[in-house]
Amino acid sequence: MEPDLNALAVFALVAEERSFRAAADRLGVTRSAVSQTIQRLEGSLGIALVQRTTRSVSLTEAGERLHLEIAPAVAEMRAALEKTAALEGRARGRLRLAVSSIAERFLAGPFLAGFAKANPEVELDVTVTDDTIDIVAEGYDAGVRLGEVIEQDMIAVPVAGDERQLPVCAPSYRDRFGVPRHPADLTSHTCIGWRPSPKSAPYRWEFAEGDKEFSVAVAPRFATNDMALMIKLAVAGAGITFGMEESFRALIARGELVPILEEYCPSFAGFYLYYPSRRNIAPKLRVLIDYLQRQR
Repeated sequence: MEPDLNALAVFALVAEERSFRAAADRLGVTRSAVSQTIQRLEGSLGIALVQRTTRSVSLTEAGERLHLEIAPAVAEMRAALEKTAALEGRARGRLRLAVSSIAERFLAGPFLAGFAKANPEVELDVTVTDDTIDIVAEGYDAGVRLGEVIEQDMIAVPVAGDERQLPVCAPSYRDRFGVPRHPADLTSHTCIGWRPSPKSAPYRWEFAEGDKEFSVAVAPRFATNDMALMIKLAVAGAGITFGMEESFRALIARGELVPILEEYCPSFAGFYLYYPSRRNIAPKLRVLIDYLQRQR
């Protein structure tokens, strides 16, 4: 069977967007044309790839497997076409990024605003997520995560230097309840914890004593997946919270939060921009890499 490469490219867009309309908008065609292309592809393969309802579009098991297989090749072809179309060196198009919610410096307004100003033809599409995702399969150009969790087959560029995690609390909490002398003492304090989803266990707070690393399973009185809420509660004196030092830096400088147990909080490799190894890096991604390196 001769593969219909155009139909596969259309299917890849539908899989990325989970929407016939959004895929049609990106292609500049009608929704009906996209639907007919998918139907022809399903007919030629003899199996359903997409499940459609009046409200949503999802992939069947066969569709998920096909998308996983073709996504890297489609990404390579897009990158090659974009590079060919931009031989004069202009960076343009939509740059899709998956960024950890705690990548404070990267997500700070000035950094992204400065990049956008320097590259007016690049459209930034940033998904803030802490889920473990395959950026190639999901159609992202790059991601930003802590270096220790990036797959070894990725190219990684430092966003900033080393980071560390700290417990912090408001002066009012410290003055009223005191602070723990050792991380193990946290279990007797009111803690504000993070959990990625309602069905997940709260994140264990990680420390080190000498060469020994260990974690403490605090029983948080407050648990949420929103770091901003954790910080607000801590500033209000509701308890001790834990997170990246960068997230607390301005509040510590203003005296609204105080760091505790610093001697048990070692530094580790910080955040990196990462992307798949390709011979042809799209100009829109190349300018982000160059901009990032100039800002360090």
